[in-house]
Amino acid sequence: MKKDQLFTRRRVLLAGATAVGAAGTAGLLAWGSGDKPVRAAAPAAGAPARGVPLKPSAYRLQPLTGYGPPRTAPGRTPVRSEPMLKMTGRGRTMVLTFDDGPDPRYTPGVLDTLAEYDVRAMFFVCGEMATDHKDLLARMADEGHVVGNHTWSHPLLTSLTRRQIRSEMTRTSEVIEDGYGEPPRWFRAPYGAWNRTTFQLGAELGMEPLAWTVDTLDWTAPGTGTIVSRVQDGAGPGVVVLSHDAGGDRSQSVAALRRYLPRLLDSGYHITVPRRQYT
Repeated sequence: MKKDQLFTRRRVLLAGATAVGAAGTAGLLAWGSGDKPVRAAAPAAGAPARGVPLKPSAYRLQPLTGYGPPRTAPGRTPVRSEPMLKMTGRGRTMVLTFDDGPDPRYTPGVLDTLAEYDVRAMFFVCGEMATDHKDLLARMADEGHVVGNHTWSHPLLTSLTRRQIRSEMTRTSEVIEDGYGEPPRWFRAPYGAWNRTTFQLGAELGMEPLAWTVDTLDWTAPGTGTIVSRVQDGAGPGVVVLSHDAGGDRSQSVAALRRYLPRLLDSGYHITVPRRQYT
């Protein structure tokens, strides 16, 4: 199959999951009064969501949001002053995100578990990892996951020049488009360190900034049980969970996902991906 034909097939599969578009994410993720976004967590630490007790449920996964073609033509991506960190919407929806990959040692395990439970997630990839593992980007595309930009080399962006930040973002977007079949529409700053330049350049590249609500701190290797507890204790409507599938030994993260994902589903949570709306 030719490369352009393969990308066409992926675009059809991802028509809603990637939802190419720009302005108009208000109503998608949590916004405060006056249409201002909820304040993001401090750098390198997720603001823990208020714990919601897990309760048995008679239903499991519901149809994911974000599927289907756009209603109108996309507009220009707005320049935010803060990243979005929580979804809005009906029901008990949650988003699982995985940073720093793809890593052939751990990413396939994450993808296998998501496939087993027919769940889509978001992967914020680093260009220097993705460039050598485009097969994993292709698998993410084929299985309906959303891929976001997490810079090329995972630097502290607030310490870089505008030119350096642009290079980190642009090179990664090019690799994603080549391997995934679509340019990224979401961006996450390493360490949660944002500034005006990152928001401006991200918008220029058509990307919305997404942070997180619950930080599992799995990169500290606290133990599989601890990671599971952090996700379950922080579970709640609209929560965005931060985990990692690269950047070190992520075997605990892979094992934890296998434990908490079925529990979340059995408790009535809808694990979904965000939708870019059109205005």
